[in-house]
Amino acid sequence: MRAMLGHLITQVPNGPVALARIVDTTGAGPRELGAAMVVTGRGEVFGSVSGGCVEAAVVESARQVLATGQPVTDRYGYADGDGIAVGLTCGGEIEVFVERVDVTRLPLMVALREAIDAGRPVALAATMQGAADWKLLYPGHSESWHGIDRDARALLAAGRSGVVGAEECDTDESVRPRTFVQVWAAPARMILAGANDFVRALSRTGRQLGYRVTVVDARETFATPARFPSAHEVVVDWPHRYLIGEHLAGRIDDRTVVCVLTHDTKFDVPMLATALRIPDLTFVGALGSRRTHTERTHRLRATGLTDAELARLKSPLGLDLNARTPDETAISIAAQILATRTNASALPLDTTTGPIHH
Repeated sequence: MRAMLGHLITQVPNGPVALARIVDTTGAGPRELGAAMVVTGRGEVFGSVSGGCVEAAVVESARQVLATGQPVTDRYGYADGDGIAVGLTCGGEIEVFVERVDVTRLPLMVALREAIDAGRPVALAATMQGAADWKLLYPGHSESWHGIDRDARALLAAGRSGVVGAEECDTDESVRPRTFVQVWAAPARMILAGANDFVRALSRTGRQLGYRVTVVDARETFATPARFPSAHEVVVDWPHRYLIGEHLAGRIDDRTVVCVLTHDTKFDVPMLATALRIPDLTFVGALGSRRTHTERTHRLRATGLTDAELARLKSPLGLDLNARTPDETAISIAAQILATRTNASALPLDTTTGPIHH
């Protein structure tokens, strides 16, 4: 989409163009969310949404949008080998949103490109129902917009694109328009210390939540990509040494989550002592029993940690779900991370009052 901005800014002054973007994917797909194609009134085509599988159909939809001014949404699924049906041969499914873009969008597109070039996190929200409407969102944005600004900010904070809206709002019973939020920001990080079944389960859950997951353990035999297929990277190093290096390199921010699941004091005490001294970290947790937590706290205090620093530690880690298996434990930990990140109560909704979303 960054390249498409250049084509849009160049072509729009010559007349309206059609912008097609992938807004949803299922299964295997040739392109990622936000992949874009621009079709001009002269029939010129820039970019691709499928690597050729459905390009002709998308171009035809673009011509329709240019003629009518009305946006369209098309979904393309699997096409069998006879080539009769238009679709993807990879077995996946994509949803493509096509809208008309004219010179009135130019100032917003220039502002978007400037933010991207400056490395500033930004999101472009575009309504997909009725007349398409655009809005640029930045971290800290608080202005209400079509009732979807809260969910859009959550995607921006997580560093991932997606569709929000098209549901009843708790406050005014109105229906929020289905809106594609395309985000330009590095995803939030989840750093997991350890190389066991609990780490494997949490790496899978963390990835599903949009985190960029790193598994780090000093034992080369256990810390392998094959054992942690959901992790974006598996690092063989002492966890505390790795964390120090990431912090000094500026790759830690206030969205980063650190969970220590090693059950070994020679690993978890140095890692926790390091993590709790990094004020930017939004969440630091350690798995273990209450007895383990008590013993570990004594060891951590001996490293010189203050009461305020120790108070940041989430241990025993997870919510009270009576979790037993690694997958159940991963859900309890992920739920606590979400509750902490959004300052939620983590109470059952049927015991609370007021809006579900706050």
